[in-house]
Amino acid sequence: MEEPGQLKRALIEASAGAFAGGISRTVTSPLDVIKIRFQVQLEPTTSWVLIRNNVYARSKYTGMFQATKDIFREEGVSGFWRGNVPALLMVMPYTAIQFAVLHKIKTLASGSSKLEDHIKLSPYLSYISGALAGCAATVGSYPFDLLRTILASQGEPKVYPTMRSAFVDIFKTRGFQGLYAGLSPTLVEIIPYAGLQFGTYDTFKRWTMTWNHYRSSRMGQPMPDGLSSFQLFVCGLAAGTCAKLVCHPLDVVKKRFQIEGLQRHPKYGARVEHSAYKNMFDAIFRILQAEGWPGLYKGIVPSTVKAAPAGAVTFVVYEFASDWLESTMT
Repeated sequence: MEEPGQLKRALIEASAGAFAGGISRTVTSPLDVIKIRFQVQLEPTTSWVLIRNNVYARSKYTGMFQATKDIFREEGVSGFWRGNVPALLMVMPYTAIQFAVLHKIKTLASGSSKLEDHIKLSPYLSYISGALAGCAATVGSYPFDLLRTILASQGEPKVYPTMRSAFVDIFKTRGFQGLYAGLSPTLVEIIPYAGLQFGTYDTFKRWTMTWNHYRSSRMGQPMPDGLSSFQLFVCGLAAGTCAKLVCHPLDVVKKRFQIEGLQRHPKYGARVEHSAYKNMFDAIFRILQAEGWPGLYKGIVPSTVKAAPAGAVTFVVYEFASDWLESTMT
């Protein structure tokens, strides 16, 4: 099959990435909402931290199943998709930019635009390519990420009934820079996160291809053309899990910056006041001081449960969408 030109290739990568990101985000939105609710509550969720700090006010959400039950009872099914519109507006351009930039960097690194040559890149180049692509995508889509976090964390009664009202109020009260609150810890997070996600995905794909080759030679069967849907799913699952476990604390810090000053009902607990944290390091120190190490891992269970299928769905849909688009456009 003829290799498409650079412009067509970029369009294929961007379209496949946007499609994959949109499906993955919609499917995993309930877990994302639960994760955010844990990350933005200031009260400790473990009893030993409460005793150590002489804190007697318990957090609203104490476990994943309890949080699921409370959100469903108070906000209905739609509560699990709160903030999904700005999430889609964020994730679709994010994944579009990410996969397009990733392909361009890998093309420059390998000297070829063919995907089969990209998989032969060294693990180091795979990690670096993923990190750079993640940075470019983050800067391009960040305001929607901030709006998504605010809408998903506000609970009932709503402070902002629509995405537009949230955007206008943030712009009026915090200025243009308010739309990029928390960008620094996000970029610090996305470098290892995207690097790990794409680097480990390529590594797992190489290992799986080697295993397929070994199994085929042992059984005297022809070498398969590529990986099966199940194998792609498992590679994406493993990549998403590894990346999330390493980078979760920085995601917590980012969420705290994003919801500074958000007026929520007292039943959701204390709120993050304006300028509560001087910078990222001050935020980490204050969270450790008030909430202990568990504070940096709030929401880790729904986050990991979400990251694994999200990574798997994203990569599988991307691979199939990319192949389909390439076959129709060439």
